[in-house]
Amino acid sequence: MAKHLDLEEQEQLEELKHFWKQYGNLITWALIAVLGAFAAWNGYQYWQRSQAAQASVMYDEIDRAVQAGDTARIERSLADMKERFGGTTYAQQAGLLAAKVYYDKGNLEASRAALTWVSEKSSDTGYQAIAKLRLAGLLLEKKSYDEALQQVSGTFPKDFSALAADRRGDILMAQGKKAEAKAEYEKAFKGLDGRDEYRRLVEVKLNALGVDPSAGQVNPAIAAVNPEVNK
Repeated sequence: MAKHLDLEEQEQLEELKHFWKQYGNLITWALIAVLGAFAAWNGYQYWQRSQAAQASVMYDEIDRAVQAGDTARIERSLADMKERFGGTTYAQQAGLLAAKVYYDKGNLEASRAALTWVSEKSSDTGYQAIAKLRLAGLLLEKKSYDEALQQVSGTFPKDFSALAADRRGDILMAQGKKAEAKAEYEKAFKGLDGRDEYRRLVEVKLNALGVDPSAGQVNPAIAAVNPEVNK
């Protein structure tokens, strides 16, 4: 019986050797690939956490510079952050924050540069949309109408599409294109929630064009007083 078991074990051993000879390398490489991918994933997660933590510290530094009104310090910190942590949301938030400070200080070119960077480099569509809307407003002030319109002519996330339509309306109005502006304001009005205070502002713009936004038609009384609304 013992000899029979020994022979059976020997056969199993031979079969295992044959199997390993045929598939051993493939199994080994597959295990290496799986374990390597797992290690790489863990390493990437650690790197992301490390990047976010460092970016957070640098964002705090920019925030302190903002509170102090130190634009030179903001500029240095933002440049450093863009170079080292440009792919993080903290960098994009810092870009928007710096742009506002530059604008408030009257440095429109620096504000424009910061907004352009966020609009082009951000991986977050929400931050991109905010940057484009603000940049369009800045360009509108400078009467760079074609450039402003270009910023809000692309596809926007659903939450920002009505705001983009409203900004297009503002640009078209500044160009004297009242019919086109009215169409954009109507899009904005329909896209905004009825409880949104911003919707009331769009309604005022439509009223100025002689439009009753509820009906979507020109109000004859207003049109009679102001014939320009039909142009």
